[in-house]
Amino acid sequence: MLVVLSGPSGAGKGTICRELLSQLPEIRYSVSVTTRSPRAGEKDGVDYYFVSRKEFEEMVARGAFLEWAQVYDHFYGTPREKVEEYLASGYDVLLEIDTQGASQVKERFPAGVFIFVCPPSLQELAVRIAGRGTESPEDMEIRLRWAENELKDVSSYDYVVVNDVVKDAVEKIKSILTAEKCRCARVMQER
Repeated sequence: MLVVLSGPSGAGKGTICRELLSQLPEIRYSVSVTTRSPRAGEKDGVDYYFVSRKEFEEMVARGAFLEWAQVYDHFYGTPREKVEEYLASGYDVLLEIDTQGASQVKERFPAGVFIFVCPPSLQELAVRIAGRGTESPEDMEIRLRWAENELKDVSSYDYVVVNDVVKDAVEKIKSILTAEKCRCARVMQER
């Protein structure tokens, strides 16, 4: 099963993904590729594959991405080969991507499970982004405007989870995954 977690920057997608991965051994995480610089504590190949813009463009030309998009001033993409390898091996695959990427994946994998993670409010989102200490005031304003636009895409998702308390958000997503595994179409497909 392909599981897509999407939502605005600062909604807590990364934190939720880390919790899901620690609790669900049957799920694999697809590490995205990006042209942005690593934030403090991020590791290449763990949090992202950090590449130059030229390398990213070469990967696009080779068709190496399941989806890719420009977000703010950087490019992000999901390596196709690893996702397909995990799915073929019988694993569930977790993607943490922006709304542009989620839209592309939905076209290719309509049977995926699409979950929009949102903050309790835009004010709380601003607090979370500011708490990172990595964005300038101008960048914060851009991210908040972008978030307002992303929130308009909620209706294209299967589920919405408000991340007010991480533990609760993780439990809701685990419940969604359990329900999806019991969906008639999935059960019959596996038989």
